[in-house]
Amino acid sequence: MTKFTNISLSLKKTAERYPYKRAVVYPNGRDKNGRVLYSQITLSQLNTLSDNLAYGLENIGITRGMRTIVMIPPGMEFFITMFAMFKVGAVPVVVDPGMGISRMLQCLQQGRPKAFIGIEKAHLLRTLKPKYFKTVKHWVTVGKKWFWGGHTLNQLMSHERDDFSRAQTTWDETAAIVFTTGSTGPAKGVVYTHGNFDAQIKQIQAHFKIEPDEIDLPTFPLFALFDPVLGMTAIIPDMNPTRPAMVNPIKIIEAIENHGVTNMFASPALLNRVGKYGQENEIKLPSLRRVVSAGAPVSPSNIEQFSTMLSEKTQIHTPYGATEAVPIISIGSHEILSQTKHLSEQGFGMCIGRPIENTAIRLLKIIDDPITQLRDSLMVPKNQVGEIAVQADLVTQHYFNNREADLLAKIPDSNGTIWHRMGDLGWEDSKGRIWFCGRKNHRVTTGKETLFTIPVEAIFNNHEKVLRSALTGVGPKANQIPVIFIELKLKIINEKALIQELITLAKSNPLTAGIEHIFIEKSFPVDIRHNSKIFREKLAVKAKNKLKL
Repeated sequence: MTKFTNISLSLKKTAERYPYKRAVVYPNGRDKNGRVLYSQITLSQLNTLSDNLAYGLENIGITRGMRTIVMIPPGMEFFITMFAMFKVGAVPVVVDPGMGISRMLQCLQQGRPKAFIGIEKAHLLRTLKPKYFKTVKHWVTVGKKWFWGGHTLNQLMSHERDDFSRAQTTWDETAAIVFTTGSTGPAKGVVYTHGNFDAQIKQIQAHFKIEPDEIDLPTFPLFALFDPVLGMTAIIPDMNPTRPAMVNPIKIIEAIENHGVTNMFASPALLNRVGKYGQENEIKLPSLRRVVSAGAPVSPSNIEQFSTMLSEKTQIHTPYGATEAVPIISIGSHEILSQTKHLSEQGFGMCIGRPIENTAIRLLKIIDDPITQLRDSLMVPKNQVGEIAVQADLVTQHYFNNREADLLAKIPDSNGTIWHRMGDLGWEDSKGRIWFCGRKNHRVTTGKETLFTIPVEAIFNNHEKVLRSALTGVGPKANQIPVIFIELKLKIINEKALIQELITLAKSNPLTAGIEHIFIEKSFPVDIRHNSKIFREKLAVKAKNKLKL
């Protein structure tokens, strides 16, 4: 029996239930007194406008299954366009613009798109770099048509269409292609089916207990997409979404207070920046019911700092996942601060919690090669570090046109069910909690021992002058020299004395006793999506040059 599903059906139901609830609120300048002016649309309007656009897209040939580049910043048009495409059954190809023009163009070309919907600046890019868009046949401009050709979004929405007849998309039919940032290797196109999206929404709703009166501040644009389906109002923050580490804390706090925000997503970098300002200025945010932070490990000190702004009942949740599978494991700040914090500081790893809902987790022997079938002999016992593998309805099954990536990341079990290898290392404690120890390809093998990034770095992060540290290795894979880079909280005069202190600290702990090379780095290279994951590969190149190897 064919199983039909489409994320747009959930939007229709939500719009029927709460027609006048605000769906999207967008900052649109300031008045003469400096107060923020907002534009907004209701759930009913979002449903109607996306119906109109779906009809317009279908009329110009953007139809079911057609891969379509979407280059629209967060705002009204982004939501309307995405839901219109789901209704048609077209497949959005989504690439993070923060990854840089060259890598972004390569991803777009890899997606083999047939249509393009973007703002005027995006159309300028495609006219300057036409070779990357040779497969595109349909053009839509968000803004004025000028000389871009094709149609404008407003033209396509001009024909009112009451209750557009949605495509009868199936559970396993492609709904979108979302590219990874490539922070740990080449960017890959992750294929999301309508079933994946449906399962993801249900998992988020059930785990976080989202209520009908909620208001969200999603500081990562793609996470905002589910808000209307969940019945939440999405308040688009006044920030550059590609630079969360440089966000203005005042504007984030202003948005929370202006709208009584109940739910907020923040990368660890944004959490730290806003939390530091809030703690220093004794700011309280009583409307927040939960804060969700992900994208990289969230340190207990970061959680503790931000918690000073929250009520005692409000928790900071740190769900774990990846573009291919999110969220799959989670833990709240109450448990972190009362139970796991001191163990993380001692080098046990970062506790990321227990599997969410019906998510199945396995810890596998650390193997760099493809695994052809999941077998019991591949499992590691509790308390032993292994690679995290996951299976659930929300877990994506394959990459777009990338057989090599599929072989390395996907494993069928004896029933043919696909498991995803996260590429991350962790261990399970006696309470069923998973402790994250770092990326598999970031481990350092010295010949005598294997060092994992998160446990090792925790020892150095305990020093009062250290903001964060990064382990990397130099030399042959099986016989590497471990090197630690240090990013400081504040600039200091005597770096040599500090390095000597840190070497003494390293020698005092069996986890770090073998580390002899420590370098001070002004600022770490980080990922462009959340500004939180450290590019240890770039630091490894620096280490090689410093050691003259």
